[in-house]
Parts: sequence; C-alpha cells; structure tokens
Amino acid sequence: MAELGTTLNGQHHSTHLPLTTNGRPAATRLPSVLIATRHGESTANVEFQLAEAAGALTVPISSRDADIPLSLHGQQQAQALGRWWAALPSADRPRSVWCSPYVRTAETARIALAQAAGLGAVPVSLAVRYDERLRDRELGILEMLPKAAIEAKYPEEAARRRKMGELYYRPPGGESWADVALRVRSVLRDVCEEDAGRPVLLVAHDCTVLMLRYALDRLTEERLIGLGPVLNCSTSLWRAQEGRLRPAHWNDTTHLVNGN
Repeated sequence: MAELGTTLNGQHHSTHLPLTTNGRPAATRLPSVLIATRHGESTANVEFQLAEAAGALTVPISSRDADIPLSLHGQQQAQALGRWWAALPSADRPRSVWCSPYVRTAETARIALAQAAGLGAVPVSLAVRYDERLRDRELGILEMLPKAAIEAKYPEEAARRRKMGELYYRPPGGESWADVALRVRSVLRDVCEEDAGRPVLLVAHDCTVLMLRYALDRLTEERLIGLGPVLNCSTSLWRAQEGRLRPAHWNDTTHLVNGN
C-alpha cells in the first residue's frame, strides 16, 4: 500500500508506491466514498452549553468521558442520520462502519444503522467496527471543565493554550489536535487497506472529524482553525477521484429536522 501522504494527498510520484509486474505504480487503494459524522448531541453537550451560558465553574457529570450517552435529541438526530443513509444512492450507502468505542458514538452508529436497515437500505447484520483511534480528544487535567473554570483554576494553562493555539497545545495529561491527527492518519491507513473500493462511514467526534479533514484536504493551520466546530450528526463526504479522496460536502446538517 502507498504511504499515507500518497494515499490521501495524491502525491503519486512517491517512491514508496508499490509497483506492478510491469514496473508501473500500482493503483492507489481507497474507499469509493468516505463519510464522516460526529455523534448526536450528548448529555454533556447539553450541560456544557448551560454552563457556558451561566459562566458556571462545574458541570454535573461524574462519569468518564467515554461513558457519556446521547441526549433524547441526540437519539433523534441519529435516527435522522439513518434516514439520510438510507436515501443515499445505492453505490454510496456505507457497507462498512468504523466507530469510536465511546458510548455516544456507539449509540449514534447503532441507532442510525437500525434506522437504515429498517428502511431496507443496508443489511440488518451489518457489523460496526469499534476502533479506539477514533475516540475523542483527551483533555487531561482540563477534562469536564467549562471555560470559566479553566481560566479560574488553571490561568497559566489558559494563557499557554491561547499562545500555542489548538493545533499544538497539549494540556497536561491530554492531547493536542496534532496528536489526534496522528491516530486519525493511522486509522485511515487501515480503512484504505481493508475497505478499498467500498463506501465507508466513520462515526467519531468533533476533533476527530476535524483532523480527518486536516489530513485529507491538506489544510494549513489557519484554514483548520477557521472551520469552526463539527456539528452533531453532520455529514462530511469525500469521493475517490484520480487517486485521492476529494471533498464533496462538509459539515452538512440539512438532513436533520429543522437543521438541528
């Protein structure tokens, strides 16, 4: 298989490309369509919105980040995602699903898959592959802290974060966006190898999907920061064309009722 930069960025002149028996570069292995979605609204999303609006220093969450479930609205968003999946042209409907093992992503994948299967669009037996490399960014000592709490409790870290920028800032015990990009590139290698020629769905998180676009579309830091947040149950789609995955749409929520 080609190195990741070649596979995803179309640099076909690389000497790392495998050769066929006639000495020419072998065809790049890519999924036919790659779709990425962020999980539906979680209970933590709701609590953090309330905390930010009130300037609160805490959120009423005692579980691990990995164990946070969907809100009722998030479940409805996942159902809408499943209906969108079922309405895709047959050749574009994912036949392979890779998912973060966190509860909110697993619930999103399960609900969307059940909805699509119930509409006869995909097999009921379609398996979901859980991969920890698609997990959310780990925030270390800043985990479960609203912005006001970070400023109050860790002012030096807040200042360092502003200076470094999100791409390179790594909180103590946590990850930078760049750290997440490394594991996203790793999982993409496996997706390209194992699901070449097939439509694939990735169910992940805000930062994970951002880093997916960063890797696939060769974004600069400035362009990456300018993207803004990935919306709950939004869809982003890339198509295999001329040896690379090319973007078709980004962060789209028109399939959700009232755009929510």
